[in-house]
Amino acid sequence: MMKARQTFSRRLIAASAAAALLVTAFAGCGRVKQTISTEDKKTTGIKQLVIAEPVHLIGYLPLYMAQREGYFREQGLDIKVIQATGGTHVTAVISGSAWGVIGGVDSNALGNKGNSDPITAVANCVNRANVYLVAKKGLAPKSKSQADLKAFLKGKKIVAGRHGGSPNLLTRYLLLQLGLNPEKDTQILEPGDAATVVSMLQNGNGEIGNGAEPQICDGIEKNVWNEPFYKFTDLGDYSYSVFGVKKSTIQNDPVTVQKFVSAILKALKAVQNDRELAEKDLKLEFPTMTSSQVKASLDRAYQDQLWSKDGLISKKAVDIDMDVLLKTGIYTGSYSYATLVDMQFVKAAKK
Repeated sequence: MMKARQTFSRRLIAASAAAALLVTAFAGCGRVKQTISTEDKKTTGIKQLVIAEPVHLIGYLPLYMAQREGYFREQGLDIKVIQATGGTHVTAVISGSAWGVIGGVDSNALGNKGNSDPITAVANCVNRANVYLVAKKGLAPKSKSQADLKAFLKGKKIVAGRHGGSPNLLTRYLLLQLGLNPEKDTQILEPGDAATVVSMLQNGNGEIGNGAEPQICDGIEKNVWNEPFYKFTDLGDYSYSVFGVKKSTIQNDPVTVQKFVSAILKALKAVQNDRELAEKDLKLEFPTMTSSQVKASLDRAYQDQLWSKDGLISKKAVDIDMDVLLKTGIYTGSYSYATLVDMQFVKAAKK
């Protein structure tokens, strides 16, 4: 475990050094939804902010809806979303290249180690562990029992995603819970880009993979795997994808944070109550998805209660999330809910 922690520390340092460069590169081809003219900015006082995401996921649909439906614009904000893979979504905020980040409380906790200006979650988004295990076509556990699952996973080549990322940690956590040693009883593959799982299993570079939508539907349609054989959403309340900003941002510019949170809460309500609108924006955000894929992915999201209904992040959700970090050995020491989460803006928006 010590070797794993040292390896992750080196990777985090390297990611921090590269964050600004990566963010700049992505910014040039980012998905800008609310292009506003210079004259418009002068007359309306629109404030531009950058949000970093680790991968483009359907789980982040409320963020995309807030862009496309103008909820941010109503608050005087112009939000640009950039993809920063390999863990740089967190370091982009630490370095100042991005205003905020969407990702797990666990990722923020790792990035906060030794950081005097910690990233704090101000609103919820994905309230379940949005990770599913899939097996290459022709492979499947005999049953859903713990014994059969253990026997099935033992000796397998598992495409688990980047080291330190939530999908990777959840996969390791499950193996440990089953009594397997991730390093000795399986072969863990750790690509930096989560979207490569489909091609890796398709090309024989893995037998088991983890992922979420749209990767799941993509793999099914390409005949790489069948429906997932295990879903981490069953863990229940889990702080998987939250919106975080620096503590100094909360202190120095609470007005902007409040505006951002208010727009997100409106989007969370919309995704829960208006499936037709969610489907429309999903198709626009992921134009290569077929109608059947859009339906299947939304069916999965609603069935597994993927999105937060009220934007609140519970202590229970953080405790389960952090337990994964502690049990896998990637994080040592204590943590504070009050440092990781600040719900004042969600509560204020509800008054």
